[in-house]
Amino acid sequence: MYDVVALGELLIDFTENGVSAQGNPIFEANPGGAPCNVLAMLQKLGRRTAFIGKVGDDAFGRTLRQTGLDAGIDMTGLAADERVHTTLAFVQTAPDGDRDFSFYRDPGADMMLAPAEVPDGLIEDAKIFHFGTLSLTDEPVRSATVKAVALARKAGAVISFDPNLRPPLWRDMYVAKAMISWGLAQAEVVKIADNELEFMTGLTDFDAGAAMLLAEHPNIRLLNVTAGADGSYAYAGGHRAFVPAYRLGGTIETTGAGDTFCACVLNYVLDHGLKGLGVDELTEMLRFANAAAYLVTTKKGAIRAMPDREQVLAVMGA
Repeated sequence: MYDVVALGELLIDFTENGVSAQGNPIFEANPGGAPCNVLAMLQKLGRRTAFIGKVGDDAFGRTLRQTGLDAGIDMTGLAADERVHTTLAFVQTAPDGDRDFSFYRDPGADMMLAPAEVPDGLIEDAKIFHFGTLSLTDEPVRSATVKAVALARKAGAVISFDPNLRPPLWRDMYVAKAMISWGLAQAEVVKIADNELEFMTGLTDFDAGAAMLLAEHPNIRLLNVTAGADGSYAYAGGHRAFVPAYRLGGTIETTGAGDTFCACVLNYVLDHGLKGLGVDELTEMLRFANAAAYLVTTKKGAIRAMPDREQVLAVMGA
């Protein structure tokens, strides 16, 4: 049985890595994609995971498949498209670590996953099924995601959702909001960033925004709101917890930080379940997740930058 199965994008993040002798920007090809980033961190924590998605039958696609295998992720659910190339993202980083994305995805192979290519067995064997919205932007992958969520619900898996809003990938932001609403309506565990919470509720107050989402979606049993360098919030069973971010210096970029946080939350759910989560439990969960997320910001990329448990505990004790 798999602890977590995730469906979605697997791509190459080209991140800035200095300039050449001629003054040209140098970009490093880092394997990434939010759902697989989550699985990579879970593997570091000793979990068994599997990925479902699609890459191109090209050099980048083969690199991504091997990267997943090297991380210990079951990649039997990864299909390859002979006509459409692997999706690429160019990530430019601001001095404060924030990022600007330029996607080469019109189309990209991750969009081409068809419902018939979703392996039912992987999802039926999962304790948790995780997905985001990049697999809801276009067909046929949108239908593949809907099928996978239905399979997960039928199998009794906990459903986890991360909006992971990337405006450049949506032709219509009203559709984006509708698809995020659909995802929220499916999930029991949600990780949402501060800008996404404001996008969905129109509110900048985290407590008020969280209360609105929970009222609209009573299916959500654990809601986590990440606020970057300010910290993170968790809401469950009428309880609220906040833990500030670890600011120990050395931040290079924030790629993968939210995914690392999400993985640690899912790891906590696997250990403790969703019942009886009080302030103490939520605080314990957030402290570990924040520490792990901080460590990822001190390296480039995501899948190959995930820390192990001992490194996270060392930060927590610093």
